[in-house]
Amino acid sequence: MDLFGNPEFWVGVGIAIFLGILVWQRVPALVIKSLDDRADLITRELAEARRLREEAEALLAQYKAKRAKAEEEASAILTEAKAEAERFAKEARATIATQIKRRGKYAEERIAQAEAQAMAEVRGAAADAATAAAAKLIAAHLDDSRSSDLIKRGIEEIRPS
Repeated sequence: MDLFGNPEFWVGVGIAIFLGILVWQRVPALVIKSLDDRADLITRELAEARRLREEAEALLAQYKAKRAKAEEEASAILTEAKAEAERFAKEARATIATQIKRRGKYAEERIAQAEAQAMAEVRGAAADAATAAAAKLIAAHLDDSRSSDLIKRGIEEIRPS
């Protein structure tokens, strides 16, 4: 009976008893259940991570679309602003040209008025000088008999026929 004295035999018997107790207490089922629960938890976490990734991709696509739309709107606003600025510039140039023409016409009218006034003053001065010269000539060449004869003729011409 050399077998009962062999320490390796007793180690094998101890292991067999230990394994038997583990099977009898259903430890492998508990370990398997724990591993299955852990696997289910990991599966749920993976599903949640997949769902969150899909949501993130959808949000990313949505924000990319919003950004593209915003860029299009900004481009449209910029184009419209440029067109409006050009239109305002054209209107301003037309208004300035109209004002320049109007002021030029006003200046020409003022110059014409000044010329007419100067001509009237020159004519008036010439008429005054001619009247004064005629008065001097008449006074120098007219005697009393001749002046009474001229007055009678003027009265006859004025009388109604």
